Order: sequence, then C-alpha cells, then structure tokens
Amino acid sequence: MNHLTGSQIGRWKAMTSVPSRTAASCHPGVGVGVLLVDERGRVLLTLRKLAPEAGCWSIVGGKLDYLETLQECAVREALEEVGLHVSIEVLLCVTDHLLPQENQHWVSPAYLGRVLKGEAKNCEPHKTSQVSWFAIADLPANLTMTARNAIAAYTSQFSQSLNHRAR
Repeated sequence: MNHLTGSQIGRWKAMTSVPSRTAASCHPGVGVGVLLVDERGRVLLTLRKLAPEAGCWSIVGGKLDYLETLQECAVREALEEVGLHVSIEVLLCVTDHLLPQENQHWVSPAYLGRVLKGEAKNCEPHKTSQVSWFAIADLPANLTMTARNAIAAYTSQFSQSLNHRAR
C-alpha cells in the first residue's frame, strides 16, 4: 500500500481545492460547521479574515473534503481551526448560504458538538483574527449567516437547557 507524505498530501489538496466560488463556476460548495457550547452555555466563535463573510464571527467549520463525511469534516475542522477534540451530538440546521455579492454559494450543515479535550486557541491565524467564547445573551452583532442560523436552531431546540443554565 502506498502512503503519502505530508508534503504530498498538501500538494494534492492545493491541486484539487477550489480557491473560491465564482458565478462562472456555478457549482455550490459544501461547508460544514459545528456549534460548540461549553458547560457555562457559551458558544465558541471565530472572527473570519477571508470570504465568505470576512469580518464576521462564525461557528467553527470549513470545506468538506472529497470522500469525507459531514461529521468527519466537523470533527476535523474543530481540531484544525481551534485545537479541540470534539464529538458530534446532533444536526442543528442546514443553511442555504447564498452570497451573490461575494460570488459565493454554499450548502452548510451545522452540528452541535461537545468538547472532549483541549483548550480553544487560534490555530489558523492566516484565516482567523480571533477565537472567543460568548454568552448567548452577549453575542456580537456581526455574525455570519451560518452562525445566526445554527445559534437560532440551538436556542429553539434546547431552550429548556438554556433556561436551566441561566439560573
């Protein structure tokens, strides 16, 4: 069996990745997110440097790789972006992430995840300005579409547990 080295994998990903969605390509991408909620009911958000929605706070996530399951993608992205080992609890929502002003079209499932191990940190400073925990009541105004939808789905599906944590 042939094994690829890290540099070979990096070259393969660079050759096969789509740098950005354009109107000319007319094919949506799949971006998988994971809403991480700590024991205090805070959500982990990352401040994006790159499109789509640069300058906005987003949930952890990224582009689905070829032959990767949605849940595998969510787990991988949590480790790559913020250094956390996570488990996936439940699918929260799917966002039709349409951003014609940025020539972006994504289908974006978002999962609820639980942190198993690690401390959140910015592992991708070239893509992310900050990584921070926010109380649901104190969210920044500049949330991405996927973050807004995932948090809204979480609060509607788990409102009873949120009320319990607030006490």
